[in-house]
Amino acid sequence: MSRIKSVFSTLKQQGKTALIPYITAGDPHPKFTVSLMHTLVEHGADMIELGVPFSDPMADGPVIQRASERALVHKVGLATVLDMVKSFRETNQSTPIILMGYANPVEAMGAVAFADKAKAADVDGVITVDYPPEECGDFVQELRARDIDPVFLLSPTTEPKRVELIVKQASGFVYYVSLKGVTGAANLDLVEVAARVASIRKQTDLPVGVGFGIRDAATAKATAAVADAVVVGSRMVLAIEAANEHDLLSSVAALMTELKAAVDAA
Repeated sequence: MSRIKSVFSTLKQQGKTALIPYITAGDPHPKFTVSLMHTLVEHGADMIELGVPFSDPMADGPVIQRASERALVHKVGLATVLDMVKSFRETNQSTPIILMGYANPVEAMGAVAFADKAKAADVDGVITVDYPPEECGDFVQELRARDIDPVFLLSPTTEPKRVELIVKQASGFVYYVSLKGVTGAANLDLVEVAARVASIRKQTDLPVGVGFGIRDAATAKATAAVADAVVVGSRMVLAIEAANEHDLLSSVAALMTELKAAVDAA
């Protein structure tokens, strides 16, 4: 059983929802990334979504765009991110790590080479935002052959027929983008989210995670009541952006503690 499946199974037995924080690898500086990952776990992360910096992150709003820019200044690329996961695994063998990024770095490395290196680094899942499910069958097979879960995005405008196609390709979980827009957008309609999650569950047994609009403990709690996982990205990156080097880990720890308490209270 994969780490992702195992975590969801354990949480389901406990009646809990997964909390999945997102950070961009290399932000604010590469020297902090592995320590940040451990801090996230120590303060309640059930899994970690680790962003691969990219110069044109089309799904990301200005907050995560700035995070990518900060990381790219230090030349953090896909190979560096995989090395960071290896370092994390030296002392943590249990927390699922899901890479989130774009097709260009994968294509530059080569899909097979990437799958091999991701397996060697002990990556658990991969979200490639701009790989359409209709065109990435070979890539999905390469990941699955190495027991890496390909995770796909669903949006408020995804038609039922396309949901059916996507969930056939996906494993681990599916990621419902709760807003029509980029990461960090506001005005989360929780009634609509609940309805869409219920609809998706009619088409798949995979857990459904929800992200792209969880901006505080209140929205995290409300989302946790209807989803199998709550993904917190821009809010986490804002905390990193606002902190200085001396209070970086403590600021992230405080936010994680608040979010974890909210999700567990749902």
